[in-house]
Amino acid sequence: MPLTDLTLAECLALRPDLEEPADLDAFWDSTLDTARAHGTPPRYTLVDTGLVQVATYDAVLPGFAGEPVRGWLHLPADAREPLGCVVEFLGYGRGRGLAHEQVLWANAGYAHFIMDTRGQGWSTAAGDTPDTAPLAGSVPGFLTRGVENPRDHYYRRVFTDAVRCVEAVRAHPAVDPEKVVVTGVSQGGGIALAVAALTPGLAGVMPDVPFLCDIRRAVRVAGLPPYTEVAEYLSLHRDRTGTVLTTLSYLDAALLAARATAPALFSIAMMDEVCPPSTCFAAYHRYGGPKDLRVYEFNGHEGGGGHHRREQLTWVRELLTTPRPADADAPPTPHAPQLA
Repeated sequence: MPLTDLTLAECLALRPDLEEPADLDAFWDSTLDTARAHGTPPRYTLVDTGLVQVATYDAVLPGFAGEPVRGWLHLPADAREPLGCVVEFLGYGRGRGLAHEQVLWANAGYAHFIMDTRGQGWSTAAGDTPDTAPLAGSVPGFLTRGVENPRDHYYRRVFTDAVRCVEAVRAHPAVDPEKVVVTGVSQGGGIALAVAALTPGLAGVMPDVPFLCDIRRAVRVAGLPPYTEVAEYLSLHRDRTGTVLTTLSYLDAALLAARATAPALFSIAMMDEVCPPSTCFAAYHRYGGPKDLRVYEFNGHEGGGGHHRREQLTWVRELLTTPRPADADAPPTPHAPQLA
């Protein structure tokens, strides 16, 4: 698995000048204000998973346009007071899965919410989250769905779902709203960065090998899907390059990352052909809050795997038990990256 992108030294020195829409903030303010006007209350139903140390709830929360978004809320069974919470967004093509599958964070003593991704994954007995606005003209996949206009784009709906789910989870009586961390791998990492930018007051964000970053570069250098969906689309629609790339800039997590202020722990893999490391570094360098980084030099899109999950467990524990300094809003000084 050879290097297919810039070297680590080149990525560390990288400071890309990304093209940002002039109305990016207005676009997202309007989108979220419209979504918040739909006041459907959340629903949480206890389910029997067969596990005795974790209580799991089938959650139905309001998302884009008030549409129902499903998820699992896991709580330590003996929890008696509001907990720190990890909100997790999933990788490309994945749904929330079965209720008993992902309980590590609850076993570590945190509340854990897993958001189902609209239109992705497979149905469970409790149902899934359909995408209500399938648009014709896209190549297979999600990245070109609605790509002619940012208001129609699939990820406008997904990012809005994610922000609204975080807002709902923060209001849950078992969750301490000041101790909510968002995380995700690949697509989930890109969503987490967008949520960190669009949701003030988060405790932290952990994007792993994040997708949807520096998309203009990614669609030109990525060797494997999903970014190749855009290249395929533009190979068919040769006259739409400007329109398509402008639309995608409204969903670019590297652009949005500059607006985030919560502490962040990134992971980047240097042999990643799915999310090229230079694109992940674009988000890391532009990130607006305090930030730390773990680099996995000899890994592809699998990233740090269990080794990085151990890093995250330590980072979250220290983050949520250390008092926030009075100068937390001062310009951040990034840590030197740790190589694995």
